[in-house]
Amino acid sequence: MEPRPFIIGIAGGTGSGKTTIAHRVAAAAPASSVTMLEYDSYYRDLPDLTDAELAALNFDHPDSLDTALLITHLEQLKKGQEVDVPLYDFTTHRRQVETTLARPTPVIVVEGILTFVDDRLRNLFDLKIFVDTDADIRVFRRIRRDIEQRGRDFASIRKQYYETVRPMHLRFVEPSKRWADIILPEGGNNEVALDLIVGKVRSLLGMGSIVPPPLE
Repeated sequence: MEPRPFIIGIAGGTGSGKTTIAHRVAAAAPASSVTMLEYDSYYRDLPDLTDAELAALNFDHPDSLDTALLITHLEQLKKGQEVDVPLYDFTTHRRQVETTLARPTPVIVVEGILTFVDDRLRNLFDLKIFVDTDADIRVFRRIRRDIEQRGRDFASIRKQYYETVRPMHLRFVEPSKRWADIILPEGGNNEVALDLIVGKVRSLLGMGSIVPPPLE
């Protein structure tokens, strides 16, 4: 019987550096050994809503995510089954027709702002990492991402930040830090903590303690 995968959950506020940490963990091992899942891929598809109604949704509330589907996928991966992960289009606020295949691997990494909020999901993680980055750094990163990658304008970003992003961070994201096994200050800039986490992953895979170079 194959050993069950080691599942790592990475949480933190928007723009905290979660994705950077996830990629650093993945880079510590051969690609065939690590599967990465983004919680953002599991936003609910709401085809009956108009574009204006979709744009007005609170995407920072846990109810906006199909957590049950992510849990099902993680349980299937633990059993050695492949899963079809949704692809979410943030410009149209809809799921795409296509999906991406995720295969069972020895290490699975799940990252997202609300990853530790739901106890059913949280209890599936063997290691929980909270990326704790100052709010001013996070908000500037979010502005840049939304403009460059999601086709947003500054006025809409500012409106969303004050109406939903900040309130939901204070209500859900920040309190979820209490569930973390490791709180990682300064995100991807904390090389000491990263070395420890990467070393843990490599030891699980029997790969020794050589740490990969930082991502470009």
